[in-house]
Amino acid sequence: ITKLLELDGKALVTADHGNCEQMRNPDGSPNTAHTSNLVHFVYVARDAAKFRCEDGILADVAPTILFLLGLPQPKEMTGHNLLVRV
Repeated sequence: ITKLLELDGKALVTADHGNCEQMRNPDGSPNTAHTSNLVHFVYVARDAAKFRCEDGILADVAPTILFLLGLPQPKEMTGHNLLVRV
């Protein structure tokens, strides 16, 4: 993260399945089912304090990336940008 910030980079950290509450099944195999719990979505950047993350769904990740890249969101995308200026 230190190097990312030195280079004025930006990162979004999340997961498509979640599962931090149960990473393994009772038999020791990986739990690959989707969680029904909230999944963290973290924005890491020098300007991160200027934003808050709204709750959302997986379909909102791509529009958020487009927002950070300064690119328009295609009308076919049903999600929305999760980063809101504070």
